[in-house]
Amino acid sequence: MDVAILGASGDCGRAIAGQLVSARVLATTERLQLVGRGEGKSGSVLHGLMSDLTDAYAEHVPYLDVALSPEDIVADLWVVSAGSTVPPNVRRGASRASLAAANAPVFRTYAEALARNGQGTEIVIVVSNPVELGVAYFAEAIGRERVIGIGAYSDTLRFRREIAATIGVRRQRVGGFMLGEHSDAQVPVWSSVQVHGMGTEELEQTVRRLRQGAGPEEFRAIVARERNAIAELLAAGKVEEAFLRVDTLAPDVRVIVKPYVTHLSGSKTVLATANVTVDLVSTLLDGREVLVAGQAMLEGEFYGLKGPLGVPVVAGTNGISRVVEIPLSDQELDQLSHISRNVQRQVQSWMAEAEPATTVAVP
Repeated sequence: MDVAILGASGDCGRAIAGQLVSARVLATTERLQLVGRGEGKSGSVLHGLMSDLTDAYAEHVPYLDVALSPEDIVADLWVVSAGSTVPPNVRRGASRASLAAANAPVFRTYAEALARNGQGTEIVIVVSNPVELGVAYFAEAIGRERVIGIGAYSDTLRFRREIAATIGVRRQRVGGFMLGEHSDAQVPVWSSVQVHGMGTEELEQTVRRLRQGAGPEEFRAIVARERNAIAELLAAGKVEEAFLRVDTLAPDVRVIVKPYVTHLSGSKTVLATANVTVDLVSTLLDGREVLVAGQAMLEGEFYGLKGPLGVPVVAGTNGISRVVEIPLSDQELDQLSHISRNVQRQVQSWMAEAEPATTVAVP
């Protein structure tokens, strides 16, 4: 399969390209298309990146190509990392609205180009934020089965990794999902957590210990409190103290707070985002259907919820084949239902307020 990285001249796009090639996800006979824009420095950066990748991985580099117009994209799988990102000095809540205003025309431009010129079988992975908005635009243009957002996939892997690190096992031995919106509005589905080799009683005791006595209704309040406390540490230049504080938090809180701290420290989360994106690309290209978490456009398949939301799905080379309605506790379902309604209203508002997709600036 051929892969196109939209926004390949940006920090995240370059990291995704480098990891795709270094991990040998694509064969030398397959195409990796680096997509940018004709204006500005994007074209020169992409040609330089193409040369650099060839120099670094000459023995197993795929066929590399540069596209500077949405109309020139030719790929089976589109990785959407184009558009603006969150400035490291902006509050997360305020930044989502500004990101939506900036990236809505970008999403729409590429979605409309794919609808016009595509073969009808392309798969889209949305990396750019707000990921739910990107999923909505592409699902509207080409059909919801062919679009998956990276947010819940990334959050779920982080959730499992934080649990595994706390109890001292490999991540592959831990199951469990983080669902909802790719923001502070996530639901850690502790009722779905499994650890290979643990019996029911031991698992229940472990989960209680990991949650540090906090229930579902307290989770978002704890996240908000910790984000504010860590922001104060970072504002005072106490970066090491901020990361040390993160390490004391419960695994589900760390899933949300740690990327926030990393971003505000000035490092960003580019490598982590690229890693999970390449992991999902590799999974989709593997030829098998697998159960993953991802942002999908729902039409009632998951507890009657509608709109873009992070949920468990079965995905493969043809996209999403079905949404999986895993068991939830009453509290988890109540939280997820509330988040779903808010996300649907917000995305509809963003789409209604968006500027026309005429000329857009894409990294």
